[in-house]
Amino acid sequence: MDKDALYDYEYPDLDPLPTKREAEIIPPCDPTADDRLYHICITAISLVVMLILAILARRTKVGDRQKGLPGLLSPVNFLDHTQHKGLAVAVFGVLLCKLWGLIVSPNPLPFTTDTENKQNWVILGVFYYPALYYPLLACGTLHNKVGYVLGSLLSWTHFGVLVWQKIDCPKSPLIHKHYSLFSSLPQIACLAFLSFQYPLLLFKGLKGTEKNNATEDLGSSYYKDYVKKMLKNKPSKLSATNTETPKLPQRILDAVKSYIYTPEEAFRFPLKLAISGVVSFITLYQVALLLISTVVPPLQLARSGVDEDIANVLAGFKIMLSPDKHEVVRIVVYYMWCVEVCYISSMTLSALVNLAMLMRSMVLHRSNLKGLYRGDIYNVYNCQRSIRASRPALVCWMGYTSFTAAHIFIGMIIQTMVFFLCLLVAIFLIIMPILHGQNLILFQILLSMWPFWLMIILAVLIQHITGRFCFIKKTAGTRDLDNRGNLFLLTYLLFPVNVLIGVLLAVWRLIITALFNIVHMGRMDISLLNRNVEAFDPAYRCYAHYLKIEVSQSHPVMKAFCGLLLQSVGQESNAAQRSRDAEEGIQLVQQEKKQHKISSAKRARRHWQLLYTLVNNPSLVGTRKHFQRQAAESFLNGSLNRSAKQGSKKEAATKEAEAAASN
Repeated sequence: MDKDALYDYEYPDLDPLPTKREAEIIPPCDPTADDRLYHICITAISLVVMLILAILARRTKVGDRQKGLPGLLSPVNFLDHTQHKGLAVAVFGVLLCKLWGLIVSPNPLPFTTDTENKQNWVILGVFYYPALYYPLLACGTLHNKVGYVLGSLLSWTHFGVLVWQKIDCPKSPLIHKHYSLFSSLPQIACLAFLSFQYPLLLFKGLKGTEKNNATEDLGSSYYKDYVKKMLKNKPSKLSATNTETPKLPQRILDAVKSYIYTPEEAFRFPLKLAISGVVSFITLYQVALLLISTVVPPLQLARSGVDEDIANVLAGFKIMLSPDKHEVVRIVVYYMWCVEVCYISSMTLSALVNLAMLMRSMVLHRSNLKGLYRGDIYNVYNCQRSIRASRPALVCWMGYTSFTAAHIFIGMIIQTMVFFLCLLVAIFLIIMPILHGQNLILFQILLSMWPFWLMIILAVLIQHITGRFCFIKKTAGTRDLDNRGNLFLLTYLLFPVNVLIGVLLAVWRLIITALFNIVHMGRMDISLLNRNVEAFDPAYRCYAHYLKIEVSQSHPVMKAFCGLLLQSVGQESNAAQRSRDAEEGIQLVQQEKKQHKISSAKRARRHWQLLYTLVNNPSLVGTRKHFQRQAAESFLNGSLNRSAKQGSKKEAATKEAEAAASN
């Protein structure tokens, strides 16, 4: 085992004690691929790529006879549930890693080394990096072979240069010698995925298996499959066994399953939720790496530098751990090692809690979306709301992914601090005093108050026991109060004691509420306030508005219906073109062909279309063969003259009567 491993991982109570270790100085490293020159070149290349994509987009619009501004106005359709989500997720991951470097790095932009105006350069970088990586996402928008080629070249360039720089300079003086390398791992992974995905899409495009429609997703079978599954699902009949309370193992298993997301065949997550999940995971990784890199190495360095002078320092504060200075050094090193363990444990616990909350959020997202698809608004929002687009809803929908990352960042920092303090109290005031049998300060305080705790325990037991056996009676299967006089007397006598119990309950309520809010700080899908005031929770309010936009604009049943309409229009476009009149718009001529080849559904649809057209265009009634045989006076201003029609019927009846009389 090398010396670094001995210092970092071995139990500190060793003989001899670790020698003093000096801080390692990492000189600045300039990679062979200069970052400044690389950004200048890649910015120019990105501009050229954008011009090429803009020309292709304009030609595509002109070819499809679409109107609109020239160029690419949208990098991706965020409301399309059927598209490939990998490209958008990877680009957002790369962008998040670069924006994270803006905050940590002393030089936010590679074009300048000015550290005095860092705030201004950070503001500029917030807009520079999205523009830099915009072509990397826009190359997949057109679903064009040229776009896939350009995307492959861009992704290979970004990936190759980044790996080259990290191989040249694996160590950096930023925070920790390996922080820069580990911080770039998510970015390398996302660029590697793009470098693989774009050539794969190009290969599929050459084989003809890639869809070419980049604007609409109504032709996908996903929405039809969703409707079919929804119609097939029948409400399960409640049996006698289902009404029984499940046993404890079953409840524990159900609770564990509620935190495990399992994909469903006929349900796909919206694109922004998929991006939010990956962005949250990357944020979790970056925050954990930052917390470890900024605290643990200095603690290890301070622990290795403890010498016998620490005994004199403690003596100045009238703290005598031991008369032997060598023993004092051993105790201090041991305590510092305990602090380090507490910090690493608190950070690990915070990361695990946030991962569990992220999995639970995925399950709840799906439940809320499916509930709103069914129209179950009250169970999702706890009140009746209108599911439609609005200005606040649109603003919240746009920033939902960014807000999720920010809440994960703040929540994990707060959780780590709170868990660290709780572990310190548990270790230094409870566990270590019990193990060593000394410094039992907390236990001494609690022991000195034993009459108070005894009174509280007896008061609680008396109320529960008397309530169970004296003041409640069972009669004919029902429960009612009994011995009401004694009940009122006991209530009066225990009033002062219950005040003291109420103080303890208030403290316990404060602790539980604080822990619940801290644990769920990173979640936006639940409110940390009461239902009556949950509108004042900005995170939950943003999530509620986000659901409104997703459901109102991407409802699977609505898109399935629109897809069926477009499909039926496409199938009958040729027949409708032949039957359209140049002047009136529709030529209503009944074609005498083989009717057995036409299905009953198409025949009924055409009859309804004919009826709808005749009702809204009375002037076309005269073109029908049935009415062309009638006299001209049967029509008045192009419409059927009902009085004339009734008169003709009367004349025909009189003629038939005269003929019958003559016979």
